[in-house]
Amino acid sequence: MSESPVRRGRVELGPDAEIGPWVLLGEGARDDADAVPLVIGARARIRSHSVIYTANRIGDDFQTGHGVLVREENRIGHRVSIGSHSVVEHHVTLADGVRLHTNVFVPEFSVLEEGCWLGPGVILTNARYPTSANAKRALQGPRIGARARLGAGVMVLPGVTIGADALVGAGAVVTKDVPPGTVVAGNPARPLRPLSEIPEYQNP
Repeated sequence: MSESPVRRGRVELGPDAEIGPWVLLGEGARDDADAVPLVIGARARIRSHSVIYTANRIGDDFQTGHGVLVREENRIGHRVSIGSHSVVEHHVTLADGVRLHTNVFVPEFSVLEEGCWLGPGVILTNARYPTSANAKRALQGPRIGARARLGAGVMVLPGVTIGADALVGAGAVVTKDVPPGTVVAGNPARPLRPLSEIPEYQNP
């Protein structure tokens, strides 16, 4: 088997892309001419063993680590980075400047707003009652607000909203909405203080 990147279906790749070996672009593509293409903007850097499905629309300056999986029908903005061995399921929105570190899981119908940051091993969930009769029809992904930061190993339950500029401590289990600009930690996560009280996050 060749180490060269493999393209299936319609793939529209912007200029100055760097595509590593063993990359698969357009997985899941249909044979018909009306199939929705995979569109990736300029200056993409897609590292080895990454798989990106068809019908994604991805902006400029997109980067993946090694072994990344991106399912179909996502909307991914500019300057998005997805770390090694992370998984983004289908019908997800990743706005401009989103950063996912290694081993992050983002399920269907999640929305990550501009500039949010998910540390290593963060898990978002979307099934309130897994394996129940209505589980698939009732999926609800979390919403992560603009510039929110989630520390390593955080777990977020279905339908939870984490407000803009919130900070979630490592290992927290977030079961309820987090107000904007709030620091939370623990299992279950509880408010500790406003982000404004942390000098390191103040604008110069």
